[in-house]
Amino acid sequence: MGSWMIALAAGAFCIGMTEFLPMGLLPDIAHSLDVSIPATGNLVTVYALGVVVGGPLMVALTINRPRKATLLALMAIFTLGNMLCALSPNYLTLAAARIFTALSHGSFFGIGAVVAIYLAPPGQSGRALALMFTGLTLANVLGVPLGTLLGQETSWRIPFWTVAACGALAMYAIWRFIPDLSAMPKPDLRKEMHAVMQPNVLLAMAITAIGFAGVFTIFTYITPILEDMSGLLPHEVSFMLIAMGVAATIGLNIGGKMADWKLLPTITLSLAGMALLGIVFAWSMQFTVAAIATAFVWGLVSFAVGPGLQTNAMAQAGDSPLMASTVNQSAFNLGNAGGAFLGGAVIHFGLGLPAVALASAAVAICGALLTIYSIRHYGKQKI
Repeated sequence: MGSWMIALAAGAFCIGMTEFLPMGLLPDIAHSLDVSIPATGNLVTVYALGVVVGGPLMVALTINRPRKATLLALMAIFTLGNMLCALSPNYLTLAAARIFTALSHGSFFGIGAVVAIYLAPPGQSGRALALMFTGLTLANVLGVPLGTLLGQETSWRIPFWTVAACGALAMYAIWRFIPDLSAMPKPDLRKEMHAVMQPNVLLAMAITAIGFAGVFTIFTYITPILEDMSGLLPHEVSFMLIAMGVAATIGLNIGGKMADWKLLPTITLSLAGMALLGIVFAWSMQFTVAAIATAFVWGLVSFAVGPGLQTNAMAQAGDSPLMASTVNQSAFNLGNAGGAFLGGAVIHFGLGLPAVALASAAVAICGALLTIYSIRHYGKQKI
């Protein structure tokens, strides 16, 4: 794909890492700023709200600006935002800095996806998106645990400084390796907004939200599942998370190649596979070896759906994919939050950890059925 793909993946890695960074540092931040752990947990929530609101807003404000300059500006916002997080003297300042940082998230992925497809060789758009999303996946499964470890050994502020430094490196990579994009078609805000409100595009985003809710219903609670049900020790869970990161990376790239071949059938197959493995995991999580094997394959199959979900939203929007690409990032975030909420509700009502996997399977089945409906009513549209 070329060096430009590495630059986009680097930006994706940085932005993905900062989203969930506070999760592993909740006690440290809470103690340092003298607030409760639930209040500190809201630093993830306010970031997600910033993504949902900030993505479309930033695209609207920058729609007539050159794409490369916009990507650089978004990474500059990201880098500055993480520096402000590291310097925050109190909770409110830190929350405000998190919201400011989140302004770059949805629009970077939205614009980056459009740029990736524009620069990709013919017939390889899904593969290009998969490579960009690999940066995001690696951030979640490798970057966040490493950031947590660094913060626990030093200070919670050091990981934010580290991510800011990574952001500066990503800015350099974008400046150095992304080619001139002045020949890209100029988007029209009115057409973009019209496209994003079409029933087929809204359906594509609903499939994204439901599909990733299925992923995060299990993934949010994978640590207690592996510790309490499968008998793994904490350090063994860390290695298992790394193994699942490898599986997710493999799955992303397989899913990207399959999406280039058959887009909506690939989404349907991935979601059906996720559902089947969720049902198997509800049984196998009580047996250590079986749990490890199931979790690895589940990570591979579940994350394979990501490139197809993004490609589908853009394909359904036809020749106005920019806003759809960006708003679809909000759908991913809604899925993350919805899945975490569903899994938490299952645990709260005392249904047990195996029921978390069954809830994930039920959500994935709903996503697969919606995708079949989309095939019948709208079919596959090429980008």
